[in-house]
Amino acid sequence: MHPQPAHDEHPEDATSAGAQPRAETVPVDWSELPEAVRERIAELAAAALGKLPNVDVPRQLRPVAKFAPAKRAKLGGTALISTLGESSKFRTAVIEWLRDHRQDALDPNSADSVAAAAAAVLLGESSATSRVRLVAKNAEETTLRAERDAAVARNQRLEAELERLKEELAEARSAAENARGEREADLEKLRGRLREQGVLLRQAKDAAEQARGEAERGGAEQASEVSALRAKLERERQRADRERARAERAVTDAEVARQSAREARQADEVRLSLLLGTIEGAVNGLRRELSVGSGTRRPADTVRGATSGIGAGGRVQDASALDKLLALPNIHLIVDGYNVTKTGYPELALSDQRDRLTTQLSTLAARTGAEVTVVFDGAGVLSVPAAVPRGVRVLFSDRGVLADDVIRSLVAAEPPGRPMVVATSDRAVADSVRSAGAHPVPASVLVSRLGRV
Repeated sequence: MHPQPAHDEHPEDATSAGAQPRAETVPVDWSELPEAVRERIAELAAAALGKLPNVDVPRQLRPVAKFAPAKRAKLGGTALISTLGESSKFRTAVIEWLRDHRQDALDPNSADSVAAAAAAVLLGESSATSRVRLVAKNAEETTLRAERDAAVARNQRLEAELERLKEELAEARSAAENARGEREADLEKLRGRLREQGVLLRQAKDAAEQARGEAERGGAEQASEVSALRAKLERERQRADRERARAERAVTDAEVARQSAREARQADEVRLSLLLGTIEGAVNGLRRELSVGSGTRRPADTVRGATSGIGAGGRVQDASALDKLLALPNIHLIVDGYNVTKTGYPELALSDQRDRLTTQLSTLAARTGAEVTVVFDGAGVLSVPAAVPRGVRVLFSDRGVLADDVIRSLVAAEPPGRPMVVATSDRAVADSVRSAGAHPVPASVLVSRLGRV
């Protein structure tokens, strides 16, 4: 049954079909409808379009009618809205179909403001304009509320960041106070030594004055003795100056020596521990794998004219080879931070790149047991994160120092024989660490491996 056009010359047909008398139509700007109302009307028109006879479908909408029902409103929504506003015949056909199959969609008094506005616009109700304005107002209020909530959340984050910075400032001040106390103690020691030298200098001056008096009383024959005492006084003064300078250098050298000794002792302890662990893990692993004892060198080990090739790392070209290296006991994975993140996810901000990489490396360290160190260029970093995921050592290069040089220093600091993997696509870095015994792996291979953690 074809829907009858809603013309004024057949009012009895509309009445006999059970339609309600229509209110006076009010023109509505279809191009200015709120998005929610447009979507509702497009959905209703799309549902009717697939069921209308071909004669009631405008020519420009016939391609839309061939779309799948689920895509018709989304892909042809603009054409549907435009045709509804321009063609009263098509609009009447849609309304008649909705009265037969979706009567609830034509209720301008619906509790849903969007559904009510859509019904009023389709029916041309006098309340259509006010209902459309109500929907637009509600949408605007919703947007404003969302913006307000976002602003409140942003303000809370800024307040939390301010509190954190205050705590860091308090810690920095405390450290500065401690350093000042240590400097004052050293200065007090130096002052004590200077006072001792001053006493010696005053004693020398007193002796010189006494000698001068005796020389004056003794006459010309004592002139030579006075000259000798003056020379002695000058030597004493110079010696006192040298002693004072030596004392100052001693204080500085002692502090430097203590610091150097501390660092050297710590480095030696770490290297010795890592070396022992590496040797023990490697020996035990090889014994288990090869089922051999702890014998010494074999005759074949003494043959000349051939080498074992140990001393330079091998290049890693795929994730499976990387997994084999990470399974070695006491392995150390060193990562060129930005080189890897800009290979894997360059679209993120630098701070987000660092967070994502350290989180993935933490999971990798937990699963493989490897020691993991990631190095980032410190230039341009406004705030260093206060905490990092467990199992990952995060380093930022100092001002004027490249992350590449830090990576080379990390490789050089390891004891000979410890297995190391350096993740970087920088050819110069890869070649230098490989010559030092590390295994270079391209950044893309590590990114692929991290995608499986």
